[in-house]
Amino acid sequence: MQTIKRGQVTRYAFDKRDEVCLRVKQGEKFVIETDDALTGLIEDDSDHPKVHQFVGDGHLGNLQRQWPPLYNPVVGPIHVEGCENGDVLAVHIDHIDPWRYGFSGILPGMGPYGDSIKWGDCAKPHVQVIEHLPGPSGHTRDGKGKYSDKLTWDLMPFLGTLATAPEREVFTSLLGQGPFGGNIDCREIRAGHTILLNSYNAGGLLYIGDAHGSQGDTEFTGIADETRATVQLSCTVIKKKRLPCVRVIKPDSIVAIGINLPMEHAVYDACANMLEWLREDYKIAPKDMYIRMSCDPAFRIRTYQMVRALTIQHVVGAEYPKSRLAPAI
Repeated sequence: MQTIKRGQVTRYAFDKRDEVCLRVKQGEKFVIETDDALTGLIEDDSDHPKVHQFVGDGHLGNLQRQWPPLYNPVVGPIHVEGCENGDVLAVHIDHIDPWRYGFSGILPGMGPYGDSIKWGDCAKPHVQVIEHLPGPSGHTRDGKGKYSDKLTWDLMPFLGTLATAPEREVFTSLLGQGPFGGNIDCREIRAGHTILLNSYNAGGLLYIGDAHGSQGDTEFTGIADETRATVQLSCTVIKKKRLPCVRVIKPDSIVAIGINLPMEHAVYDACANMLEWLREDYKIAPKDMYIRMSCDPAFRIRTYQMVRALTIQHVVGAEYPKSRLAPAI
């Protein structure tokens, strides 16, 4: 199985001019080892790992010498055989195994309380190490996140950044978001799900990175459970199709993504994405679904990313169960 080892390829933008690092056939499984969003804040996975701090030891200073900062490294581009401009790349994720450790905390200047007087302790830099404990499979993919001796939770590993290279512009992997995907920190980009992204170039030119062990709604501080990970996935191609934004197919539901500012406009965009999806693929009239959005409790809005940082936009998802995907009017 083709594999890209951690550190072998490191990019900080989605750029079609990058040299292709891997070529795969449709349906071929391959493995990518990703770095964490701060490029090795925790250096090793020993019993007593070296943990860099957000201030004081120079690690972040090296990443901040360029603007935007060199946060959020990704692996790519990956060329998928048979994918062209005007197609949709369907990315199927088999499993994501987080590293032994992840980290969260408070990065100075990021988040809604970065300059707060009332919540002063929420503005102070702090690194919170989260240990990832193996689950029944023997892997961390179904394991636990150990926040402290008093608190653990089930891990839900996902990729915070999944993108195809845009046709013309170059977006940084930290701030790039759009119909091509990007740094959208959407919890649905995880094992067992299929993510649909527009392709703007021959081969699709896929970028992968920013694995999270888990994340709550909004990722309020801008830092979830950031970690290194080993990811197994494959890709197929849907010919001659263009999407308004990212879509996700789950085992029992579908999710239409909206990316915008302010939050309500991201919601509007997600709903419009859903209306178009159901009209084109399921023959449900927009009027039918529009009414259902207001009265069917199975329709849900998910909040993934609501981070106050630089030019990051808000990311939401409109979700509807597959059992409802039939015309009702």
